[in-house]
Amino acid sequence: MALSGRVLVLRALGLGDILTAVPALRAIRRGRPDQELVLAAPAAFADLVVGPDLVDRVLPTRALSPVEWRGPPPDVAVNLHGSGPESHRLLQALAPGRLVAYACAAVGVRGPDWRSGEHEVRRWCRVVDAAGWPADPADLHLPPPDLVSPAPGAVVVHPGAARPSRRWPAERFAAVADWAREQGHDVVVTGSADEVGLARDVADSSGLRPGAVLAGRTDLRTLAALVAGARLVVCGDTGMAHLASAHRTPSVVLFGPVAPAEWGPPPGGPHTVVWHGAARAAHGGRGDPLGDVVDPVLLTTSVGEVIRAARERLEHSATHAVVTSGG
Repeated sequence: MALSGRVLVLRALGLGDILTAVPALRAIRRGRPDQELVLAAPAAFADLVVGPDLVDRVLPTRALSPVEWRGPPPDVAVNLHGSGPESHRLLQALAPGRLVAYACAAVGVRGPDWRSGEHEVRRWCRVVDAAGWPADPADLHLPPPDLVSPAPGAVVVHPGAARPSRRWPAERFAAVADWAREQGHDVVVTGSADEVGLARDVADSSGLRPGAVLAGRTDLRTLAALVAGARLVVCGDTGMAHLASAHRTPSVVLFGPVAPAEWGPPPGGPHTVVWHGAARAAHGGRGDPLGDVVDPVLLTTSVGEVIRAARERLEHSATHAVVTSGG
């Protein structure tokens, strides 16, 4: 089928951000089936989102940097990046025929009003709903890559996070990894190239086999294959949790500064959330997801309760999400 135009979507953020936008991207795809759908995002994400029901190509773009668009203006530009004037201006500069975005009076953009505290998946579904493209927030799943997992059936421990406030202490991850190893599970530790030292600390402290550290050794396709074929993922509030959701892999996810109501895994899936911030949230409190020290709520999560959650996920095939909250 010949394409009759182009749609540009801006989402130049991290792994979790891309994965939470999948239902919105699918809605745009259904709503504009005869147009090329271009995602402005980091180039690495092409391995995840280029496909028949998602996007046609990725235009490499860094956060809030000018979009290097070529050719005639896009027929439609969609802002799935944010609600502020900076991201709106990046798309306005391309003179699109139509701009789909949240309202921003500072730059004269009309649209739905931004809601603080809304779940990230529903937030972007809502803005495309308003554009006339119905979105299903549950439409998160991705097919596994056509690639052999480097550790089929493993328990995957991912101790890293983009910011220290969302990083549970390494020695606690090591204790969970040690427990899983003693139960006879193959355990691997993942992370970015910057987290190799952290992953090695966890592996060394838990007596894992040589080669168990996969941090810095997997590209995004290989990481996705690992998660898709894993028995369990244990991680913090980071992109790895969303990758587990995308592949319906059982997971135990530890939350701290941000409530799972904003970034948690989908209901009805094989995911356990551990979070003790309900009392703080009830009084209007919130941690800093960009903070330089571990969030005190995250520190209240004990090794014992994470092991209990992991045991339940490994021993049972329950499909309901279990949320531990209080205190």
